[in-house]
Amino acid sequence: MVMALFLLFLLVAVVLGIIGVAAEGLGFLLAIGIVVFAAAVISFTVLVSRRARRRPVR
Repeated sequence: MVMALFLLFLLVAVVLGIIGVAAEGLGFLLAIGIVVFAAAVISFTVLVSRRARRRPVR
């Protein structure tokens, strides 16, 4: 579930970035794509680090 959500956010970020670069006057979409990408990476790392702490050491 977490990985699917992460990949969805990455896909949205890439699409927004491509549209922002390709279309004239839509540079703000590139900025939004970068923000979505950063949010996806940060949220994924936080979720993965939380899961790693819950496992007992054996």
